[in-house]
Amino acid sequence: MIPLPLSAIAEITAGTVHGGRPGAEVTGPVVIDSRAVEPGALFAAFRGERVDGHDYAAAALAAGAAAVLAERPVDGPCVVVPDVRRALGALARGVLARLPEATVIGVTGSAGKTSTKDLIAQVLRDAGPTVAPAGSFNNEIGLPLTVLRADAATRFLVLEMGARGIGHIAYLTGIARPGIGVVLNVGTAHVGEFGGREAIAKAKGELVEAVPPGGTAVLNADDPLVRAMADRTAGEVVMFGRSPEATVRAEDEGMDEFGRARFTLVTPEGSAPVGLRLVGGHAVANALAAAAAARAAGLPVTAVAAALSRAVPASRWRMEVTDRPDGVTVVNDAYNANPDSVRAAVDTLTHMARGRRAFAVLGEMAELGADSVAEHAKIGQHVARSGVATLITVGDAAAAMAEGAEQVASWTGESVRVDDVGAALTALRERLRPRDVVLVKGSRVAGLERIAEGLLA
Repeated sequence: MIPLPLSAIAEITAGTVHGGRPGAEVTGPVVIDSRAVEPGALFAAFRGERVDGHDYAAAALAAGAAAVLAERPVDGPCVVVPDVRRALGALARGVLARLPEATVIGVTGSAGKTSTKDLIAQVLRDAGPTVAPAGSFNNEIGLPLTVLRADAATRFLVLEMGARGIGHIAYLTGIARPGIGVVLNVGTAHVGEFGGREAIAKAKGELVEAVPPGGTAVLNADDPLVRAMADRTAGEVVMFGRSPEATVRAEDEGMDEFGRARFTLVTPEGSAPVGLRLVGGHAVANALAAAAAARAAGLPVTAVAAALSRAVPASRWRMEVTDRPDGVTVVNDAYNANPDSVRAAVDTLTHMARGRRAFAVLGEMAELGADSVAEHAKIGQHVARSGVATLITVGDAAAAMAEGAEQVASWTGESVRVDDVGAALTALRERLRPRDVVLVKGSRVAGLERIAEGLLA
């Protein structure tokens, strides 16, 4: 963060300085975990359901924090505010206003946000200092914490923006208004909370509504609900996708034996070959979105293609491929799951497994509402029709996948239902042979990453 005196922080957050000199400066990062404090940091004391950050204020100050952002006075320098969450957002907005050279790139969508954000950040780093979150810091706490990592040297600020309801992205864009706004897709993730895809589209479109005149809205030409958002922005509209009408598109697509896509990146300024190091055909759409965003930021197509070809997975548990010494390949895609992403992962599994046995270990897809059982059953049918040798479902909510697979009369594979991670590991260890390929995927509530970790231990 840029250095700021406590008096300025208090002014930005509508707070009051207690227990310290108003001129004392915060020179380090803003953190919400007292264990992450560095000298000069600002410790934001959040009150959670189980832990009250105010109880850790003394430890944060002892570790070198310059001050605490708090809702009540603590024993030491602090800025007291009515609401720490709102104050954190206000502070991020105030700091960003002091960084006029930084271009904000916002990314949203039902699937692929984190992977696309990682790609955009890796491409833009070749053009200038770039700040982007690690993992999925995409809510009202994670986004301002990312903004507050920017400093005077920052040229690009890449922000992932998530939503669990109408107005959530509007709040985030109120903190960091995007000069470039990227909408990837409108799928069924969180459909149970929103009530339908049209409501999801309304929420995701809040991002492009925030793009100002002179900015750029980057939209998926292959998704009708995203394409329709062109009427909701004051910025220039650039389409990406496989459609011939897309401004930034892919041609001559192929995939190598490891499931990594290659294609020709085509733009109005020219074309260039791309060979991704990321696994899965769905990575092409993410790469095209990243290319369109980088193009809007002024990068030439050859530089974009070269950077995409060098890019590596940067966030955990997203199509992480590891080969065991015995030849078993483990694909850990256990960070999250929705119907679209599970189908894409299964398709990649069967491509990688050509001539080898494919195992799909799948957990619950959360937040699907009334459609949950039907959507799980459809995934099971897709698994069976894809020719997967063994489907292992973990937990009661995922059992409908097994039922769906068993409905496919032509499937000759095996369906195994287990209650938990330990039972899934046992089932796999009893069945796996050298050269088998295992996909592990489920929503965060399932904790399936422990299965992949157990297989690789």
